This record gives sequence, structure tokens and C-alpha cells, in this order.
Amino acid sequence: MEQQNPFTGASLWLPERTTVIHMPETERIEQPEKAIEGSLLHPIGSESLSLVAKRKATGKVRPRAVVVVSDNTRPVPYKGEEGILLPIVRTLVASGYLASDILILIANGTHRAMRKEEILAMIDERVLAMGCPVANHDFRDEKNLVCLGTTGRRTVVDIDKRYMKADLKIATGLVESHFMAGASGGRKAICPGLVGERTTHVFHGPALMGDPLSRDLVISGNPVHEESLAVAKMAGVDFLVNVTLDHAFHITGVFSGDLEEAHLAAVEKVRQSVSVSLPHGFDVVVTHGGYVGVNHYQCAKCAVASLGILNKGGWLVVIADTRDKGNPVGGINYRTAVSLLKLQGWEGFMKTISSPDWTFLPEQWQVQEWAKVFRRIPMNHLILYSPSLSDEEWEGLPGINGRMFLKGDEKEHAYRSVVEGALRHIGESAGEQVKDLSVAYVADGPYVVPLASSLS
Repeated sequence: MEQQNPFTGASLWLPERTTVIHMPETERIEQPEKAIEGSLLHPIGSESLSLVAKRKATGKVRPRAVVVVSDNTRPVPYKGEEGILLPIVRTLVASGYLASDILILIANGTHRAMRKEEILAMIDERVLAMGCPVANHDFRDEKNLVCLGTTGRRTVVDIDKRYMKADLKIATGLVESHFMAGASGGRKAICPGLVGERTTHVFHGPALMGDPLSRDLVISGNPVHEESLAVAKMAGVDFLVNVTLDHAFHITGVFSGDLEEAHLAAVEKVRQSVSVSLPHGFDVVVTHGGYVGVNHYQCAKCAVASLGILNKGGWLVVIADTRDKGNPVGGINYRTAVSLLKLQGWEGFMKTISSPDWTFLPEQWQVQEWAKVFRRIPMNHLILYSPSLSDEEWEGLPGINGRMFLKGDEKEHAYRSVVEGALRHIGESAGEQVKDLSVAYVADGPYVVPLASSLS
């Protein structure tokens, strides 16, 4: 059968009996501008943004506001007719704030800083024209961090100083399923979005990450969620603006207001939108990195999202457009940790990073997620292909380089050839015909959460 990949645009061939998994149909908002304005006026568990802004400005000669935005690894609509940023800024200006005193702060977390051209492509040009400054958070820039103390789990909380200096603090973002924190958005704009390096040592440490409740769509009892929320509460969030999106990145819901109440409402919307129940697991799962899969680091998300339907000892085929220029794998710490995983296997890797003698590496948490994959399947049962990953970059990566299934220097139908070749290789390894393989294609990649009632 032919399947069109909505993110790469590639046409894929799959066996006729392949089970194709899509997110349930969700209805996009037909009048997004009106919905956004309405959400700011009538939020969840909070006064309107205008009233909150005016209250926070009381007694201040020049009140300062900060609007926290995600970086470009998340498809949050910050511009265009569905953009949430311009209505926020206009509301603040109408409430007595100067545009020059409204900082747009990019919550990079441990990601690299966004380049100028990337910022221009992401932020509404009308916001920039008004004179709102834009800055990247740098988790290693100690002069721009302030310590707030410790959480109940003894996490040392270092937060971006520019955020803490603002009179009005607004967090924005996208709520979707998240393989560690249950769901993105809400509190995650602050932690890990605006925290310092040592704060990530507990928040992304092996103990929290290894908890069985640190998984997709689990909020209650999820220690990663709880710690993120504890940090966000210490820093303070005066108003939240979150959205949910469909597979084409159109808004399906706007959830503004109280940090917890508005976020939980969005999570429930996501739960209804992305969960897919299946009667059994599959021996082969084909998936893709989606919009978020800008590098190998981010591709862990679609791999882990597939575990709900991947039989033990099965095969996972991943295609991705790792388009992060000059960095299609991930940062140096990630490359170091993932090489260690390849050398030691998942058990050895987990033993190493859990040792009290181990020096914590930022980004090791994403490698710990890959370890979950290899706990389910052998390392050579992962086949991953991206046109941006060279043979040299594959030296330290686990699994099979899908490039081996290309026909010469093929480019036009590369994804198709890789998937076809991968399935032939799997069939030969299993001693079966391709047509007889138990195959699922996760058409929505990391954005859908398929769960089998039974796994082999």
C-alpha cells in the first residue's frame, strides 16, 4: 500500500496488511483570532489577562513584563492568523506596558540558542516592529541566573534572572503528549525551559526519569511533572497561554489562565485527541520524527512513543528530517552519552549513570529514553534514516544506519527505498516474507500515543 508521510512529503510503500495509525480526527478552530481573544478575556481559573496585567502594574512607573515562548523545536503558532503572541502583546500595551518593556524570552532549556534568522522566522513580525526585545535563555550563563532555593526533592532551583525581575510573568506553549512529563506545555515553559544546568541534574536525573509513571499522558503521580510544577510555582507564573494543535498544526484549543487549571484542561483535550487503542502489538513498527525530529536527540520521542505497540524483540524503523544545520545528532554531551549507550548496552549504561561516582551530563536523559527502547528490542533491531546524517556521524550511534538501503546516491525517493529495504532486511532476518510481517505504520509519529491491550 502507498502512504504519504505528512511531515517529509515522502510516499512510502508498506505491506498491504499494514495497520496505519492516525490520531483521532480533531476539529480545528475556524476563527482562531476570535478564540484567542476570547481565551484572554475569559480564562480558566483566573482573571482576564488585562486585569492581571493592570494589577501587576499597580504602583510601577514602568512595569515590566516577560512572555516566555518555546524555541523552534516546537510548532507553537507565534505568528499569522493563528498566532498567540500578538494578542498577548497588544493586551499588555493596552494595559499600560511599553512594548520595549515586554521581553520575549525564549525557553531554550538545554537546547542551543536560536539564531537571528530563526527568530525572525518564528516571531510575529508585527511584535518585532512594535519594539519588543527578544532574548535566548542560556542554561549555562550563570550571570543571568538567580537561585530560589530548593524543592522538596532537593532540586536546587536556578532560574533566568530576567524572568524573575519582571513584574508580570506569562508562559506560553504547546500541549502535546510528552514521553517523560506526561504532557508538554504549562509548567515546562519554566522547568526545564528557563532553569540552570544544576537544576536539570535532578529534574532529568535517572531516578525521576526511570520512574514507571514518567511516561506519556500520565500526570498524577508522575515525578517529572511534579518536580517541573514545583519549580514553576517557586518562580511564579501569573498567566498561562497554551494551545493544542491538529496534525497540520492548526489550533484545536486555546487554554489560558491559571498555571495548573488551564494546563490540566489542555491535557484532557490532548488525551482525547491522541490516544489510540489497539488489540495487540506488532513485530515491526515504522514511524517518523515529525516536526520535532530536528536531530537524533529529538528522534527519541517517536521511538519511545512506539513502545506502546512494539512487541518485545521486535523491529523499529524510523525516518526523520534531522534538519538542525550543522547539528543533526545533538550536543556534545548527547553524543558522548549515546556513544556510551552503544558501547555498554542499555543495562550497562543505566548502571553507569546511576552510580554515585558518575558525573551528570546534560542531555543524558534523552539517551536514557533510548535505553528504554533497547530494553524492549535488540540494538540492531533499530533502523533509523535521515538524509542529514552522514556515515561519519553514524559512527557513535546505536542501531542500523538506514542509508545502507539506498540505491547509490538516491535522493528523490530515499525514504521509500529505506523503508522498503528495511522491511526486506527484517523479513530475511526473521525468515519470513515481507507480506507476512506484522507491521504498523505510525502515520503521526511522535504526536500519537498508540497503546496495545496486549504485547508479545
